Amino acid sequence: MSPTPRAKAPVETVVNGIIGFCFWGLVLVTLGLIAYFAWRGGGGISWEFLSAMPRNRGIEGGIFPAIIGTVWITIGTGLVAVPIGVLAAIYLTEYARAGLAVRLVNLAIVNLAGVPSVVYGLFGLAMFVLFLGLGSSLGAASLTLGLMTLPVVITATREALLAVPREYREAAFALGANRRQVVLTHVLPYCRSGIIAGALLGLSRAMGETAPILVTGVAVVLPRLPTGFGSRFMALPYHLYIAATQIPGMPSERIWATALTLLVMVLAINFAAGLLRRN
Repeated sequence: MSPTPRAKAPVETVVNGIIGFCFWGLVLVTLGLIAYFAWRGGGGISWEFLSAMPRNRGIEGGIFPAIIGTVWITIGTGLVAVPIGVLAAIYLTEYARAGLAVRLVNLAIVNLAGVPSVVYGLFGLAMFVLFLGLGSSLGAASLTLGLMTLPVVITATREALLAVPREYREAAFALGANRRQVVLTHVLPYCRSGIIAGALLGLSRAMGETAPILVTGVAVVLPRLPTGFGSRFMALPYHLYIAATQIPGMPSERIWATALTLLVMVLAINFAAGLLRRN
């Protein structure tokens, strides 16, 4: 005789209903915001808007330098944060002995993830722009955003490493592999997609930041492209802020089109991270 299925308790049913309501409510709100941005800014998107240089304080022309500057700053942030963050997480997870020092380092990483971005901007101004003499440049902004993104990359990489079953490591050790071989041939291939996804999420956050680049190298209107990490640059977040608050006569359609462009770029990175996490 087959056992009778256990009926869900009333409390469990209510909790599941609340969770489902919150989830679908969040989904609908997100889709509604995307649709609203597309409705307000879609009419301003054109080839000239995306590929031309700005003119007349950005009121005319396009936002091509801001798009390229945003791509540059994202790449620079990744060059700083991803290698250092991944290596630091591997050391803390696979090599460092558990103890007070490791717990303090992990606590510091968690705390750094909650530091306001404007604090990183002021640190970047003092350290990279003034002390190291990099000046207001793409390099100083990349280093600043890289430091801000480091805690996110380290945390995401540690979570991916800890998700690897312990048996994988023990089996490799039993076959005579050393720790370096275990990490390179057994642990990292298993959690590679999780590490990449975490890095992309950190970079998507850096792409939309304004405060750290405000004092480290971004320009209001710059009708030319950056030529290297020593150049000043435009960036979509700061350009959007200036266009919406500091430029009289700026058409609202251009403001919403700029916001939509930035939103699409951030969503593209988050979508790629989501696909990698599923693999």
